Amino acid sequence: MRGNVLAIAVQLSGLVLAPLLPGVIQTIKARLQGRVGASPLQPYRDLRRLWGKRSVAPHDSTYVYRLAPSLSAAALACAVLVAPIGASTIGWLGSDMLVLIGLLALARFSTAAAAWDPGGGFSLMGAGRDLMFSVFAEPLLLLAFVLVAIGSHSTDLVQMVAAAGDLHVATLPAHWCAALAFGLVVLVETGRQPIDNPDTHLELTMVHEGPLLEYAGRDLAMLQWTAAARHWLMLVLAVNFFVPMPATVPWNLLTLALGVAGLCALVALVETSLAKMRILRVPVLLGAGVATCMIGLASWIAQGAL
Repeated sequence: MRGNVLAIAVQLSGLVLAPLLPGVIQTIKARLQGRVGASPLQPYRDLRRLWGKRSVAPHDSTYVYRLAPSLSAAALACAVLVAPIGASTIGWLGSDMLVLIGLLALARFSTAAAAWDPGGGFSLMGAGRDLMFSVFAEPLLLLAFVLVAIGSHSTDLVQMVAAAGDLHVATLPAHWCAALAFGLVVLVETGRQPIDNPDTHLELTMVHEGPLLEYAGRDLAMLQWTAAARHWLMLVLAVNFFVPMPATVPWNLLTLALGVAGLCALVALVETSLAKMRILRVPVLLGAGVATCMIGLASWIAQGAL
């Protein structure tokens, strides 16, 4: 009983702590650039401010526009509950990697459909770019998951995390190919540079922020939380898959926290070091990630794992 309560608390913590990660990244990024920057808790303040305002819908918008924020937030909340924290999960919706990929695709589709509903030019532009990226990003995510799943002989995320904790796995070429590919997935799913610039408010260049232009109030708060939940999900999975995790629960959670903090610092360093890429170069970069996954798959075949 005590173990179940702890597992439930750990799983639900992602729903609360998700907005902290973008705040930490922005704070570290500001310090690297010689600025003081906002507090890591600034996303919570923004969410509280937006939640206190009423929603505004464009003229002639339909139920698609009105349901999209709730559907996106619900899909990401379910994805957070599906993803294991360390090696523990409650099994709210199962723990299969295909369920996780489907929930991420559902959130992206609902946001894109909502951008098409009112027909705003800039929101359509951002949604179109986001869908173009997803054509390459979702197969890349699937291939990275497959490389990890081959080592565990299962698509269950809990077993994949347990198998990735084996130190022998870190010596395999497929493991590092999956790590490089998943690093690109993190940048795409979270909308960070060089894929996208989360700090820009220029309609002609934004991607992930474009579909949000028509929203305000509580609807915008849900969509911003959805974006923060993607940060939590991607970084937690990256640590679980590519950092050896101790077996004991306290050390497991401490390693997870330190790993996520380290990845936040790494993302901030990448954003500080690299400028935003031209949009048409992003598919080339993601295609290189797919090629890396194919190399890892070939190494598994050479080792007789398939």
